[in-house]
Amino acid sequence: MQVHLNEDTVMSQSYLTELAAFVLRVALGTMFLAHSLIVKLFVFKLPGTAQFFQALGLPGWLAYVVFAMEVVSGLLLILGVQTRWVALATVPVLLGATWAHSGNGWMFAYENGGWEYPAYLALLAGVQGLLGDGAFALSRSLSPSKIVGWSKKEAMQ
Repeated sequence: MQVHLNEDTVMSQSYLTELAAFVLRVALGTMFLAHSLIVKLFVFKLPGTAQFFQALGLPGWLAYVVFAMEVVSGLLLILGVQTRWVALATVPVLLGATWAHSGNGWMFAYENGGWEYPAYLALLAGVQGLLGDGAFALSRSLSPSKIVGWSKKEAMQ
């Protein structure tokens, strides 16, 4: 399928999909970096974030794991390194954030933040996992078929 932007410019649907996956990848990576560095490191500080985790009934050390995951995932997403798997690995963390904010109501603008934003980010990370790397990725993600050793033709049978 071709998309006609004007009479002189025609883009293929696959190119637009690659471009969209790239934009989503960089946006998600930037969000993870900003959230981890600004919110967890500079605003609440890591010990404060650990106290928040403990107040939720979670071990305090988990805050440091989540912080590291957000920084590393953010960088890998921006660079386009194994994007599919990095994005999918963030989904459980984002679902955990959704749970952590579930008692605060729906809207993230509510006091202490509602669960709308982390749920939306979990959905976007899942979509990124489905789309894959997109354009301008440093390394292409291994597709599930390469990992389990079957081809599209075999999968259709």
